[in-house]
Amino acid sequence: MTEQNPAKRPLKLLLAAPRGFCAGVDRAIKIVELALEQHGAPVYVRHEIVHNRFVVDSLKAKGAVFVDELDQVPDGGHVVFSAHGVPKSVPANAEERGLAYLDATCPLVSKVHRQAERQVEAGRHIIFIGHAGHPEVIGTFGQVPAGSMSLVETVEDVANLVPANADNLSFLTQTTLSVDDTAEIVEALQRRFPTIVGPKGEDICYATSNRQNAVKAIAGECDLVIVIGAPNSSNSVRLVEVAERAGSKAHLVQRADDISMNWFDGVQTLGLTAGASAPELLVREIIDSLANHFELDEQQVTTAEESIIFKLPREVAGAVA
Repeated sequence: MTEQNPAKRPLKLLLAAPRGFCAGVDRAIKIVELALEQHGAPVYVRHEIVHNRFVVDSLKAKGAVFVDELDQVPDGGHVVFSAHGVPKSVPANAEERGLAYLDATCPLVSKVHRQAERQVEAGRHIIFIGHAGHPEVIGTFGQVPAGSMSLVETVEDVANLVPANADNLSFLTQTTLSVDDTAEIVEALQRRFPTIVGPKGEDICYATSNRQNAVKAIAGECDLVIVIGAPNSSNSVRLVEVAERAGSKAHLVQRADDISMNWFDGVQTLGLTAGASAPELLVREIIDSLANHFELDEQQVTTAEESIIFKLPREVAGAVA
């Protein structure tokens, strides 16, 4: 006789919405897939197309080859640049070598690139708010001449700035930052440099803001929040921070196997969300895994509706049926 499983403990599950893929990520992945359809494998991708191991592995299985630099792409190869953007030197190098390339840079990142160019053309020095070493920061710095931008990561960094001309400054930001942290840094810049010029609109992308707001809406009710995303995904790490600031414990995971049942001691309400590079398939994988241990009361909390779609590059747009 098969022994019956003990009764599952009830667990309230609050699903944050919006969550998961944004329009820029959707577009970048589609560009790689269409390039593979058009040209066949291999198609080379400079850096991770988006920061998600599952997505990268799925594209590898279809024939994408991920490389760190263009010198790893053979002559005659087809290459795609990641959604985070690249310095101007990268497409210039591709053109010098005669490589066929597609630029999957998110249009919202490209917008920041154009803003940087305009500020430098206007003779202003740019204070860029971002995380050192992040691909988006490297790509944006690579849009303008060396020395045209200074990086700040914290309010403390603002206090240590010594610009050559304090009356001729502008600021821009990485698109995947904490909305609250960035607002504090901008306020510090404006206090210290009253004439500093900022962008007309918000540089932090709609998807980053929306996902943070959705977590804020549920975290106060949660004993634990799980964020699906990669440790090198800036927007995913920010979601963990947002949950913790709202008073909830929070963990970043990439797959269901990363979850420890020890986390659930005393947890009655769980929040679940996914960073902008994480597919909904991984959300369902985790819910299915939790259902093996708990009697789930699943509720979605929606704070915004997203309908933005970005156009594909003309080189692959014609391949879409």
